[in-house]
Amino acid sequence: MKSVWVFNKNNANFSGGVFNELVLAEIWIKDNLLSGIFTKYPLNQGVFDWAVENNMHSIKQEKLAEKRKQPNFIGGFTSASQEHYHYENGIRA
Repeated sequence: MKSVWVFNKNNANFSGGVFNELVLAEIWIKDNLLSGIFTKYPLNQGVFDWAVENNMHSIKQEKLAEKRKQPNFIGGFTSASQEHYHYENGIRA
């Protein structure tokens, strides 16, 4: 397993669930009529590092060194290139 799926309810500070299979998560999301976003995250690697390694970011090359020194930026970084799905009341939107 090289990745996991993480569900975040709309406007939540913490994740509501972590799954290794999309199918299992979608059953849970549907059964609980959840609204939010379900995102695939790399294992054993931060998203910022993954995005830089795979060129999945829009940060200008001259800004990368600066961003690498910003813990708040790195700790909260996400990429639209991560596989993700939106749900409204348990239904994929």
